[in-house]
Order: sequence, then structure tokens, then C-alpha cells
Amino acid sequence: MTGKRENWLLVTLAGIQFTHILDFMIMMPLGPQFTRIFGINEAQFGLLVSAYTLAGGISGLVASGFIERFSRKRLLLVLYAFFFLSAIACSLAPGYWALMGARIAAGMFGGVLSSMAPTIVGDVIPFERRGRAMGIVMTSFSAASVAGVPAGLWLAEHFGWHAPFVGIAVLCAVLGTFAALTLPPLDAHLHQQNQSSPLQRIQTVLADANHRRAFGFSVLVMFGGFSIIPFLAINAEYGVGLRPDQIPYIYLFGGLGALLTARWVGRLADRWGKVNCFRLASVLVIAPMFAMTLMPYGAPLWLMLVASTLFMILMSGRMIPSMAIVTSAANPQVRGTFMTLNASVQSGAMGMAALLGGALISRNAEGQLQNYWLNAVVATVATLLAMWLAGRLFLHQNPAASGQEGQQATDKRL
Repeated sequence: MTGKRENWLLVTLAGIQFTHILDFMIMMPLGPQFTRIFGINEAQFGLLVSAYTLAGGISGLVASGFIERFSRKRLLLVLYAFFFLSAIACSLAPGYWALMGARIAAGMFGGVLSSMAPTIVGDVIPFERRGRAMGIVMTSFSAASVAGVPAGLWLAEHFGWHAPFVGIAVLCAVLGTFAALTLPPLDAHLHQQNQSSPLQRIQTVLADANHRRAFGFSVLVMFGGFSIIPFLAINAEYGVGLRPDQIPYIYLFGGLGALLTARWVGRLADRWGKVNCFRLASVLVIAPMFAMTLMPYGAPLWLMLVASTLFMILMSGRMIPSMAIVTSAANPQVRGTFMTLNASVQSGAMGMAALLGGALISRNAEGQLQNYWLNAVVATVATLLAMWLAGRLFLHQNPAASGQEGQQATDKRL
């Protein structure tokens, strides 16, 4: 694949990632509105967030058995079409339980979609450029924060909470059409496919000890972020005392910082090593994590923005190498099945982390949020364990690849 076609492929994947990430992310800053409109508490809101990820976990588990039977492009487009319909269902939901059902449907298709981009990257991008490639695709997270979340909150403020989902559906229609016209077939894996049954492929993936360690790594990475992330907006309003119109600045500045550093982090991961880069970002993120969750009520906006922006930059900075690590840990012969199972594991971990986070926090008699720092404790423990486990993973790469990770991989294989 030429450099130009490779870049177009990565930009298209980033666009698709942008919409389903925004669909998940927009729920979090809308948390204060949902608690007021629906009369629910933080634990019930955590369930609303978790419904998406837990549904994605279940659907990913089911999809892992047949994902290798279809071309990547065809499967991507079919899933994206159903995701588009689920966004419309969210926009039409009249209340809490109807929205819950629509979120479950969105999670079913979004969860499998989340595995497609890294699977395709692993299929077509060589190991030595995989960090850069993941850096481009992962800019979708930052772009969702910079452009998507503020725009969605503006739509919600002026037209109601249904409006952001209408906007997501429109974007899906545009990007889906573009993907259908520009993506190559992406069916090389079909020519190498064996005749094993779906259950046998799943068993093959799970029988590999390296795959099992990679799944454990994914769980820890998700707990290291999603014990905290779903409750950022609720904490900003009810824990720190920011006004609702100030909350978009958290996502704007944090997302802009992550966007500006994402490609640099991807290149650094390729040059310095994915594991080394992941460990550095993981250590550095702990300080802003506690600064943000221990922020006193009445703290100035600028102080909250410093902590939250550093948190988002470093959280993005560890997600880029972590995804490259997980993608490279997959046996190339069963990468599609592995990545779909991994997406299922990640979705389930995100859901459980959000449920646990919602159960840990509470409000005092004045309605102020408390105990948010406990979420940071959970995230820190998970982060430290992930740093340890990252060094125990064998990373598949091209024979020509060089550097510290290449030597580590050779040593482990021996």
C-alpha cells in the first residue's frame, strides 16, 4: 500500500472511530443534565454509561466467532449502518428506559466497530510504523473532545439532549458513504483463512498464554481510565462547583492538548519503544489524576483546567502505545478474532469500571460530590499492574524490525 493510500485509510478509520467514540463520550458531560431531567443518582447514571460498554462486550464475544469470515470493509460498513440506526433511536428516545435500550443497541454495534480499526491497522501497517498509525487513528479520541463534545453540548443546550445524537447520525451517514467509496476491499485475510469453526478459532486465541496476558493488560488499562473519566463532568459541577457553561472547556482544552501531542507520542512509541512509552505516560498521569479528584469545592476554573488537561494528554499518551502493544501481541493468523475478543474484554472492563466508580462516589447533605478520590486509588492500582504486565507480553513484528522491543521479543520467544 502506497503512503498516500495508507494515509487515506488511516484518516477514514479515524473518522469512523470519531463518531462511535463521540457517541460514547457525549454521555459523560451530559451526566448533570440526565441526573436532573430523569431524577436519577450517580449510580443510575453509571448504569446508563455501562449499558453501552457491557452490550459492546457481549456483542464482541459473539462476533469474534465469525469476524474472520468476511472482508474487513464489508463488515465495517454493515456494522456502521446499524450503528447509524442506533444513533437515530437515541435521538428519538422519550425517557430514561427508552434511552437505556437505545444505548444497549448502540453498544452492540459500536463495541464491535471499536475492534475494526486496530485490526485493519494490524493487517496492513508494518510493526515499525504501527505506533504512528495508531497515533493517527487515536486522534479521533482527541477530536471527539475538542470538536465533538463542545458541539454536542451546544446542541444539547439549545435544542435539548436529543440533538447531539441527531448530529452523530448525520455524521455517520456522511462518513459511511465516504468509506464505501474509498476503502479498499481489505480481504487479504480471507485468502489465508483456514477451515476451523468459529468455536475452534476462539479456543485457539484463548489457548495462547500471551493472548490471555494481553486481555488482562486491556482490562487494567481500561480500569486505569474509566474509573474516573465518566464522572469528570459530574465532579466538575457538583465536586468543584463549576458552572454548566464552563464544563465544555474541560473537554476542549484537554482534547486539544491530546490532539496536538497524539502523533508525536505515536512516533516516540516507534522510536523509543511501545512499552517504555506506555510506562512513562502511566507514571506521569497519576499526579494529575489525584489533583483532579481531590480538587476542593470552589477551586478556580484555571486550576481545574490545568489538572484535567494534563490528565487527558497523558491518558491519551498511554492509550496510543497500549493499543499498539495489544495489536502487536496478537498472533497475525487470528488477529481479527483476537481483536474482537479484546474489544469485548475492553468494553466489559469499561462498563465494570464505570459501575464501580458510580458506586464509590456519593453526595453530602449539600449536594456536593464526595469520595471521588477513591476512584483515583482504583485507577492507580490498575495502572501500576498494567505497567508490570506490559513487560511480560510478546510483541509480534516484522523480521526487519529493530530496537529494544525487537530484542525483548526475540529473548521471550527463545
